[in-house]
Amino acid sequence: MNSDTAELALAPSERTSPLAPPRVGGAGRLRRLPRAWSALRADAARMAAVRDSARALLASRLLVWAAGSGAVAAFGFGPARHVLNPPHTTRGFGWLGDLLAAPAARWDASWYLVIAKYGYRPDLGAFTSPRAAFFPAYPLGLRSLASLGVPPVLAGVLLSLAALALALYGLHRLTALEFAHIGALARSSGRRLVPSRAGVRAEPGEVARLAVLVTALAPVAFYLSAVYSESLYLALSVGCFWAARHGRFAIVGALGALAAATRSAGLLLLLPALVLYLYGPREDRAPDAADASGLRPRYRLRADVLWLLLLPAGVAAFMLYLALSGGDPLAPFAAQDVWGRHFAGPYLATWDGLQAAFEGARQLLSFQAHHLYFHDTSGSATVAAEHNLLLLGFLLAAAPAVVGVFRRLPLAYGVYVVAALALPLSDPVSSQPLMSLPRFLLVLFPLSMCFAAWLAEHPRAQTPALAASALLLALFAAQFATWHWVA
Repeated sequence: MNSDTAELALAPSERTSPLAPPRVGGAGRLRRLPRAWSALRADAARMAAVRDSARALLASRLLVWAAGSGAVAAFGFGPARHVLNPPHTTRGFGWLGDLLAAPAARWDASWYLVIAKYGYRPDLGAFTSPRAAFFPAYPLGLRSLASLGVPPVLAGVLLSLAALALALYGLHRLTALEFAHIGALARSSGRRLVPSRAGVRAEPGEVARLAVLVTALAPVAFYLSAVYSESLYLALSVGCFWAARHGRFAIVGALGALAAATRSAGLLLLLPALVLYLYGPREDRAPDAADASGLRPRYRLRADVLWLLLLPAGVAAFMLYLALSGGDPLAPFAAQDVWGRHFAGPYLATWDGLQAAFEGARQLLSFQAHHLYFHDTSGSATVAAEHNLLLLGFLLAAAPAVVGVFRRLPLAYGVYVVAALALPLSDPVSSQPLMSLPRFLLVLFPLSMCFAAWLAEHPRAQTPALAASALLLALFAAQFATWHWVA
């Protein structure tokens, strides 16, 4: 046997023997092990996100429907049921159908359902002027499902639930990503992931699980499964941040355009997207400047930054549609006057909210029934006073979380929260300066991430805090279902 034959004969045994020296193929397999481990960890993260978001979705929606439908069955409807309740839009489906629709189809749901059916035609009388305040992406989704034969209210519930499922899943993944990044930075500098007085080290997966629960059980989270645009906007805004963190700015532009076509606040996503582009953190590439100081960006501008110009396209397309259909392209902004909104700036509006709450407290304590606010309505002055106190409570509760976002999360999250809060605070309603503030806070997911981190640091507070939030959610869902105004 010559040397070549001997080498060929030995090759198989060498490949199978544990004592054989590593060959090139084995080294290649060893090099693939880290990638395989990363893929396995990614699959585990996905499964954890699916599991935690599904549990939060199921538990919270069962609570909303049980509380809402139960309240309707027990107490009936409030006197406001005829304010925005055209026949066969939010009612007229039989006793059981009306009962099941109650937690989902109230108040502004009527606008979305009417727009899905009739559009923004200028020849429809009284419904026309305020209609442009409701942006078209959500009604278009309703209309698409209704065209398949799905009843409109059911179409709205299905659309909202699907968007909520995506939002919770995306929020879980994004929270785990951010706190894993924060943990890596903390370990490299010798600090704990989240410093805790209780000595508890919170893992990213635990913070993500809590963030999903905080969002799903938020006191006004019934809006996330109602025929409202909140869940769709939440899913799109979370998706924007996730895509920006991974450097996929074409996706950022597309999702941002859809978000801007869902709510005018979607335009503000341009700010955090640009901050993430320039300052990071980003998963797609290493920084061009390792130690950026001051305003000097860590990442240089490249051609893909142009994708961010898509974000205003959603609003621009809506305005163009209104102009081409014979309407006013500025109607989406002018329509806010119907609800008595006027520009005052965030500081003055916040001061008005403080005054309204103070006057409301004085009215309740003095047992006076005069209309300090809502003087031009037939509503209860006492209820109006309670609302103004409640709205101020939401603002005060959010204030520490806003500070926490800047302390715990990358700069882009704080920029987004401040800009998104400044929008409703700049346009108060005369009779209720902080009207709808809880709904605006609901979709500001960085606040949920921050509160979840705090709960992870304080495990003894988790059960009481989540239980109290769930109790408020059930109470507000019952009020909403019985045609009582909430937030």
